[in-house]
Amino acid sequence: MKNILTVLLALLLSFSLYAGDRTAPCRPKKSTVLMSYNVKNGEGMDGQRLYSRTAAVITLCRPDVVALQELDRGTKRVAGADVAEELARITGMKSVFARAIDFGGGEYGVGILSAQAPLRTKSVPLPGREENRVLLMAEFGKYIFCCTHLSLTKEDRLASVAIIDAALREFSEGCRKPVYIAGDWNDTPDSETLSRFRERFSILSDTDAYTFPADKPARTIDYIAIWKGNRFGARRKPSCAFTPADSLASDHRPVVVGL
Repeated sequence: MKNILTVLLALLLSFSLYAGDRTAPCRPKKSTVLMSYNVKNGEGMDGQRLYSRTAAVITLCRPDVVALQELDRGTKRVAGADVAEELARITGMKSVFARAIDFGGGEYGVGILSAQAPLRTKSVPLPGREENRVLLMAEFGKYIFCCTHLSLTKEDRLASVAIIDAALREFSEGCRKPVYIAGDWNDTPDSETLSRFRERFSILSDTDAYTFPADKPARTIDYIAIWKGNRFGARRKPSCAFTPADSLASDHRPVVVGL
């Protein structure tokens, strides 16, 4: 029944999700589709927590891998649920979770959904004076994909860039694969944070497409990028980049890149 509901929600969403997008969704043959989505634990702009609705947005984008932010596992807030695993079950994907902090009797952090299980994963703590943050790295057959949700504090965001760069260099040592990073970075394209990121990463997602707040988007704070630390970073370009116009399932809109 839940799978049927997901399909129905996807069909309903398809009539409105891409209206007004800067670029239409596309999936060329042999492409890899990357997605980033701050899902707010499945809680929509209407205050309802519906994992099937969040999963429908993900399914409609047909991603190979998804960076998820704002996930609870075992907390009172979500009645003990593992939100990443709930979304994985409904979408038919695999899930990995990385704890940032203890919260509400459980854990809170970020995660990755993927069509194939990762070969290995590692998490690295990042600074955040309002709450600790975390970087989650996962190696797959053809690439490395990472997820993070940066601090609300500028100084911590800036400090995180160098930590992330060093962590990716260590994690990817010996791997001849492109390295992607995605997430909610809590800063705009013209910020010092993004300027610091661009020294080490090329932004692949559409920085002109606003992602927050979902109902009346006014700024871009969610991104997908490729690391410049190996030979892949200089030559890999997106075949498409779009921001689905979902205004209900979360307080952020997802971002998607096809390669």
